[in-house]
Order: sequence, then structure tokens, then C-alpha cells
Amino acid sequence: MEMTKEKVYLDTTVPSVYYDTRTPERQRLTVQFWHDSLSEFQGVVSSIVLQEIRDTPNSERRAQMENLVKGLEELTFDEEANVLAQEYMRNGVFPEKYASDANHVAIAVTNNIGYFCSWNFRHMVKVKTRREVNRINELRGYGTIEIIAPPEL
Repeated sequence: MEMTKEKVYLDTTVPSVYYDTRTPERQRLTVQFWHDSLSEFQGVVSSIVLQEIRDTPNSERRAQMENLVKGLEELTFDEEANVLAQEYMRNGVFPEKYASDANHVAIAVTNNIGYFCSWNFRHMVKVKTRREVNRINELRGYGTIEIIAPPEL
């Protein structure tokens, strides 16, 4: 019997950094993560990630990223995720101008994803964000989520 792999949500920063030569060390860690660690998990993205990739102005980079995430499970941003994202913003976890960050986390949480992978240290991969997200999740009856950078997985 095959064990079901635990799911990990990849926000747009992960496929983006995979091809970003401006940060060679981060790029190396992402490529290593993609080829080594990710195989232990089931990678998932969302309709928001795919839209953000489609909005990438550089057509070559856009095609590379689309190809990289092809075949990953796609989660949809629905009303349940929207309500939770609004709750995060109402509680000041994410400022209104970073609503897409709240949306990403909410999609992962409402789909019971255990890990949220991002290179966004400003708003996402921070102790304060993890604590506040999980505090709200608990109050709303959701499970906890680990918000981490790719090398942590």
C-alpha cells in the first residue's frame, strides 16, 4: 500500500526563484529543493499562483515557470478561502495591500495543506506571521500550517 504524500503549497516565489539568477545561492537551494526534497511531498499550487505566473511580463521566464509547475495539483480560491483571508487581514496579519499573500495562505489552510513554502521573508516566512495565522486558524477550527522557506523542508 502506497503512503499518501504530505502536500506542500508552493507560492509563486518558489518557481520564480528557480530561474532567478540574481540570487545564485537562493536559486541553487530552490533547484536542489525542487529535485531532492519535493519528491518526498506532493507539490500543489493555486489558481492565484498560476495567474501570477501568467502575469509575468518576460515571456521566456513565464514559459519556464508554467512548464515547471505543469502537472502539480491546482487548488481553487473559493469563498471559504476568501473569508479566511479577510479574517487574516482584519486581524492585521497581512496588510490590505498584500491581500494576495493572505489569499495564498488561506487557500492552503482551507485545503488542509501542512506546509506553505515561500521565499517571501517580508510577509510570510516569519515567526510572527506563523503564530498569528495559526492563532486565527485555531479560532476558526482549522489546522495549523508550517510557513517555511524551501531549504527547511
